[in-house]
Amino acid sequence: MKKLKKPMMPSGGPKGILIAVGVIIGCVAVLSWFTHFTRDTRSVSYSEFLNLVEEDAVERVYISGQDLTGQLKDGSRFEAVIAHNPKNWDILREHNVEFALENLANQFSLWHILPLVSFVIMLFLAWQFFKQARGGSGSGPGNMFGMGKSKARMFPPSTIKEKFTSVAGAQEAKEEVQDVVDFLRNPEKYNRIGAKIPRGVLLVGEPGNGKTLLARAVAGEANCPFFSISGSDFIEVFVGVGASRVRDLFEQARAHAPSIIFIDEIDAVGRHRGRGIGGGHDEREQTLNQLLTEMDGFQTHKKPVIVIAATNRADVLDKALLRPGRFDRIVDVPFPDQQSREQILRVHAKNIKLDPTIDLQVLARATPGFSGASLANLLNEAAIHASKAGKIVVDLHDLEEAWDKAIVGKESKSKLLTEEDKRITAYHEAGHALVRLLLPDESDPLHKVTIIPRGEALGVTVSLPEREKYGESAEQMLARIASALGGRAAEEVVFNKMMTGPSSDFNTATRIARAMVCYYGMSKRVGTVVYSGEYEQRPYSEETARLIDDEIRRILDEEMVRARRLLTENRDKLNLLAETLLQRETMFAGEVYELLGILPRAQHTLK
Repeated sequence: MKKLKKPMMPSGGPKGILIAVGVIIGCVAVLSWFTHFTRDTRSVSYSEFLNLVEEDAVERVYISGQDLTGQLKDGSRFEAVIAHNPKNWDILREHNVEFALENLANQFSLWHILPLVSFVIMLFLAWQFFKQARGGSGSGPGNMFGMGKSKARMFPPSTIKEKFTSVAGAQEAKEEVQDVVDFLRNPEKYNRIGAKIPRGVLLVGEPGNGKTLLARAVAGEANCPFFSISGSDFIEVFVGVGASRVRDLFEQARAHAPSIIFIDEIDAVGRHRGRGIGGGHDEREQTLNQLLTEMDGFQTHKKPVIVIAATNRADVLDKALLRPGRFDRIVDVPFPDQQSREQILRVHAKNIKLDPTIDLQVLARATPGFSGASLANLLNEAAIHASKAGKIVVDLHDLEEAWDKAIVGKESKSKLLTEEDKRITAYHEAGHALVRLLLPDESDPLHKVTIIPRGEALGVTVSLPEREKYGESAEQMLARIASALGGRAAEEVVFNKMMTGPSSDFNTATRIARAMVCYYGMSKRVGTVVYSGEYEQRPYSEETARLIDDEIRRILDEEMVRARRLLTENRDKLNLLAETLLQRETMFAGEVYELLGILPRAQHTLK
């Protein structure tokens, strides 16, 4: 295998300048110290020199013009400037001082060239510094002090441990990128019939679903270098920096081809052009133009460079970036389904000591809408809770606590409720739960009901789907609305009061009703037309807007009447459930079914 060159690291900047200045000052200090230490010569005046001679302390002297250096009988050295006086020779003879004259034309020593050597060294260091700061090529502000160097990190194949087996779930996404791996491994199989490798793969999905992990797995399977960078790392305030970094990144990738470039959060640099402050000529758009050029230009090289990018905002990307020839494949990385969630949980559970009685299949069924990162965090929170309690394994209670914290929020122990508040909360949550139980064929099964405050809620009623859902009927959506309104209905039936607690329930019910009317064609009066847009920017007439509002209000009013009727007809069950909640605070579905004598549905507790 070809030996990889070590990528050049960015240099320069304020830190680099300080380092260079420090090196130069250190060199000067060392040279000065060396000069002083080597010479070890003290300067004396002319009169002091004559006194030393008369005291017979001088052993020998060397005279060069008016400059004199000498050595005392104790071994120390001195220097002096003497006058042109013939009597000097007589004085030296009288005191037996050995002396010699030196020709100025032939005089040469290290001390004469030392300043020149110091200057040359400092000049060389400065030249080396600015050469590295410019990156060895190019010019302009984008290359000053290393700002034009790419900030991408290169991972050699030996350091990439991820394989496709490391990516739990995402089966369809793995199949899509498998072609890239196969081409990098066996290019001849495709070249012989004229097939070309995809130049770019765009991974689209919500955060936490494993886009980065999937890209690393591609590099690990293909056994090639992996360059990783974030889209925001290209952008600086100086014009030209981003484009220079794009050029440098692709130069490094070509030098180690076949290789993979991974750009995370590409929407930071790939947004639609023509909307910048600079009228389409700002720094971000110049960077995008350079990226488009590089992706369209590197196909002439024999060894491929594949660009894999990730985003959760594909809708804002420039069309030129998404066309075939740049990002040839757009791969959806969705939230994991139930089977994928179970696989992900098993991967993360390998490093956590779980109670053997815990069924991860049930936990996977209880976590619809969780991303891979959320599932990992769920198990970690459970492990933290168990550790704080001094346990040696994670049990069911720890998972329940972690699940509640992820869905609703942390238990609010600081909220001190009065007996009246607790009673109203108990009837409110009992209303939610009972309406759901009385609509067994239309609503999701009850999971648990609690009046322990969590987050902003004073109580919570939780239901779980029987299976992975990919669509809903109108009856199921109406049942969800009725259940959401069950809390307010119970307050009116029992206390004849209107409290502020159901505000979030109203938001939920209104959102479902609006979706039925505006998006799913579930209103006969409005019809099967999609009406999108907010109140401020309605793409339809005022008459249609009034009709939509009337239909939403009709649905909410009808479901409120239904919820109120169900609770009135089953007032004994409502009272029994609320009073029991006041005593137990938390009840699971099985306990509620047994208490009320209702035929149990499929239970989705974590037990």
